[in-house]
Amino acid sequence: MKSESWRLQDAKNQFSKVVEAALHGVPQHVTRRGREVVVVVAADEYVRLEKFKAASMPRFVDHLLALPKDDVAFERLPFTSREVEF
Repeated sequence: MKSESWRLQDAKNQFSKVVEAALHGVPQHVTRRGREVVVVVAADEYVRLEKFKAASMPRFVDHLLALPKDDVAFERLPFTSREVEF
């Protein structure tokens, strides 16, 4: 799958071609002042990528279960409370 690169002005002028190519599975890179700024992809591809990203992130429960399970005593830092006026 060959990606195509567009200057921003060209992409605006030929937006229907950019969209059509993206719908056919070819990501369309858009540049501004010579730097790549966005990539246009089909909506279903975007959804697939978002699901992949979410699936690859560890869940909070997994993080908690990965904590050490030993009951070793630990020393607390010294703590002094401050006076509070009511």
